[in-house]
Amino acid sequence: MDYALNALLGYLLGSVPFGLVVGFIWLRRDIRDSGSGKTGTTNVLRTAGKTAAALVLLCDVAKGVAPALVGRFVFDDDNVAATGAAMAIVGHVFPVFAGFRGGRGVATAFGGILGLTPLLALAFPVVGFALIVPTRIVSVMSVVGTPIAVAILVAAAAMGESPWAFAFYGLAALAVIEYMHIPNIRRLLAGTEPRLGKGGDRPATG
Repeated sequence: MDYALNALLGYLLGSVPFGLVVGFIWLRRDIRDSGSGKTGTTNVLRTAGKTAAALVLLCDVAKGVAPALVGRFVFDDDNVAATGAAMAIVGHVFPVFAGFRGGRGVATAFGGILGLTPLLALAFPVVGFALIVPTRIVSVMSVVGTPIAVAILVAAAAMGESPWAFAFYGLAALAVIEYMHIPNIRRLLAGTEPRLGKGGDRPATG
């Protein structure tokens, strides 16, 4: 029952389409009609600007943090916490409140790690900045940075520094994120992936 309750909580929280709401407030239209066609921070930045993107980033991270903390401190179970955090990613990618068309899950996945193991999570923004500053391509941070982050989680579990449940959460998040970034990977290989803040004026391409 604990697993089911926190999984449901995670999915419903993840399904709250903050990018869609903020995008509509800023632009008075569906943000999914432009750029990548997603509701995440990157597309909000491309189409609605930095302030809107910062707000969406905070909210999407919080969607992952909340079920992780509920699992750890309300249900007192690391496995339940990891399950809820994983379902928040599923909700963000396939939101029931937005026609099952959401984002790619990166910010919410980071939120889950932040709620599960805050100390390890501190290393991940450093990895992200190290990848995005020289390239100015957000998807490079997601596609390359996520496996690095998961490797840190697995190494910590192998050394007994964190539960294996957190490592399995990371592996599940990795699978979803890489799958959702297949179009980005194709554009990266073709050299057509937009750089930071660019591409929001084009019709949605996925």
